[in-house]
Amino acid sequence: MLPPEAYDAPARPSLKGARKSQEAEADNPRAEKPRATDDFDPRAGGSELLPAAAFAEETVAEDFTAEDVAVVEEAPAVAPAATPRVRERERAQPAPRPRKVKSTGPAKLFVLDTNVLMHDPMSLFRFEEHDIFLPMIVLEELDGHKKGTTEVARNARQVSRSLDALAAPHGADIASGLKLDSTGHREAGGALFFQTSPMEAKLPISLPPGKADNQILGVVAALREKFTPRDVVLVSKDINMRVKARALGLATEDYRNDKTLDDLDLMYSGSLALPPDFWTKHGKTVESWQSGSHTFYRITGPIVPSLFINQFVYFESPGEPSLYARVTEIRAKTAVLKTLKDYNHLKNAIWGVTTRNREQNFAMNLLMDPEVDFVTLSGTAGTGKTLLALAAGLTQVLDERRYTEIIMTRATVSVGEDIGFLPGTEEEKMGPWMGALDDNLEVLGKTDGSAGEWGRAATNELIRSRIKIKSMNFMRGRTFLNKYVILDEAQNLTPKQMKTLITRAGPGTKIICMGNLAQIDTPYLTEGSSGLAFAVDKFKGWPHSGHITLARGERSRLADFASEVL
Repeated sequence: MLPPEAYDAPARPSLKGARKSQEAEADNPRAEKPRATDDFDPRAGGSELLPAAAFAEETVAEDFTAEDVAVVEEAPAVAPAATPRVRERERAQPAPRPRKVKSTGPAKLFVLDTNVLMHDPMSLFRFEEHDIFLPMIVLEELDGHKKGTTEVARNARQVSRSLDALAAPHGADIASGLKLDSTGHREAGGALFFQTSPMEAKLPISLPPGKADNQILGVVAALREKFTPRDVVLVSKDINMRVKARALGLATEDYRNDKTLDDLDLMYSGSLALPPDFWTKHGKTVESWQSGSHTFYRITGPIVPSLFINQFVYFESPGEPSLYARVTEIRAKTAVLKTLKDYNHLKNAIWGVTTRNREQNFAMNLLMDPEVDFVTLSGTAGTGKTLLALAAGLTQVLDERRYTEIIMTRATVSVGEDIGFLPGTEEEKMGPWMGALDDNLEVLGKTDGSAGEWGRAATNELIRSRIKIKSMNFMRGRTFLNKYVILDEAQNLTPKQMKTLITRAGPGTKIICMGNLAQIDTPYLTEGSSGLAFAVDKFKGWPHSGHITLARGERSRLADFASEVL
């Protein structure tokens, strides 16, 4: 077994790890495995706020933010010949993510606004080798928000505990800075500073000094004057505060560490169109064989590094046979493609539903595959996400008996004004939020025209007895065994809420997350920071998960046109 440090696991405070020197890690060939996070030198950020003279000799230094890092690919370390079992385990693991290179130049001083800490309580440790400064008014605002059961209150309490843990060690000196890696967060190489004395800066008379935001702006202005030419940057989630800071000539940034992607168009779609000259370039080297009703192709070439496990590939060209397949194996420079089951054909209908386009067929192949435990579906309104997930669920619960029941939940975020208290049990309270379930069950109940009125009524009763509606508020601590879980409107979840729900899965459970990133109703949540985008990015390449973006609306011509022009 390899030691934990060879896999770059999250650091934990231990006496054994503290005695290991950096030289010993450098001499260890196992530590050369590609890693997803950085190894930072804790000395890079310094242990105290340096005066301006310390930066006067910096003649050439590029300005890097915590996000401006170059991505490079490492060659894997040379390892001895692996046994068949080791090779199988390596094949089942997703490809390692490219590591980042530590930025060069002097460490910056980031002043954090209160909303950053309450948005992400781990933001203290997200700024790599740079130092962090907390004004006294920030601590006062944290204290004012710590009471309650909301997520903001929980985050405020967690930040307070982290600050206490950083200041608790014997010998910790607040005046000279608290080392951020002292609690085991190796990725944080800088120091934490608190405001220990009054700081005065000249602000415009129109900015009242009693307001918290203006006090923070005053601290930033004072720090900039004191530590010139060192970069002092205000980090805030408040757009108006960033605008005011720029109007005063202060450097400011949004907190971007929580954003999985900056551009929604760059999100992993789950499918890839093969180039028109694919068979011309790869036809001579492709190996093919038949297994049951599926055909397998082993391909090599420059396209392989861009593929992920369970990604769909398709080839469509006039005058040539089409290919629709899924990547099932990637090993070195070769990949294995497996042809799909055609759910467009009536003989392969699922609960009377046939897919109407290419992406829906891709989605149904994921939903019906027992080896895929986690499926994410994204797409605009009317693309059939809920209908496909319900049809596949009913077939596998009632016909194939692969799962015991369907559990359906959703984020209870209203589009407009809240209608107030809802009476009844948990399921009755969730009823008004489950209109999409009722609409789709009505469609699925009419698929069997030969059953008659009594037959359809009995079928509807059977269906409803196998579908349980649950609230996400009571999911903590639960474990779902052999359940088919549908999570609707997942775009309104935060990454933390998404993690809480996915980790409820027990043996034999399948989770389907669906949502439209263009319809986010949760305040302060964007396409890049949504839990759905977070899950799609983190799970891509895992052999037991899959994602597909549904592109074409099938609800009605009115809905399709409205999605395009409104």
